[in-house]
Amino acid sequence: MITMDLQHTVIGDWHARLSANRSPRRNHWHTKIVYFQAVTELLAARPGTPLTWKSVVAAARPHGCRSTFYEVAGAHARHRMVDDLIAAGTPDAIQLALRYLRTDPVEQLIDETKVWSYWPYRTRLLDRLASTDLTPTEQEHELVESLHTWSRRHEALAAAVNHSPPACAVEDLTVLHQGRLAAMRAAGKLSEVLRA
Repeated sequence: MITMDLQHTVIGDWHARLSANRSPRRNHWHTKIVYFQAVTELLAARPGTPLTWKSVVAAARPHGCRSTFYEVAGAHARHRMVDDLIAAGTPDAIQLALRYLRTDPVEQLIDETKVWSYWPYRTRLLDRLASTDLTPTEQEHELVESLHTWSRRHEALAAAVNHSPPACAVEDLTVLHQGRLAAMRAAGKLSEVLRA
């Protein structure tokens, strides 16, 4: 069943594993959220202005710092979404990893911020898909509408990094197509949705 497949995507499992940590100490998800919020606020306040690690660190509250920024973003960051995609090793996961593997740590942080920001919309989408009997075309339409709603509320974030869609939405679209739509094509298709 498609809804079960959507519950256990690579990015879905990454999100669940990190966000389920309720420990007040050594909670890496909480640290990531501090930087996700900083990115979201900076992009909303200054659309079109390029972000730097320094601007993100300055906006991270209560106390951003360079070393923590690089623990969250960058080639050697802990718990990178892209690392889980690589580790999954499936063709679609590898394509997604290649699409979202960034040399710029700020862009990597923006990609993960998009997933974090889109997650409540994804949760509502999965609830709708589980509670209704929709055709594959209708399911895709629901996903696109969910992405539209998110992008209208987060215009600057949606436009960042060349209108790259949240990676979880791309992965979900490939699941809905049951192997008949490559991840690269799904990413391109959803980028066009964001540009429109």
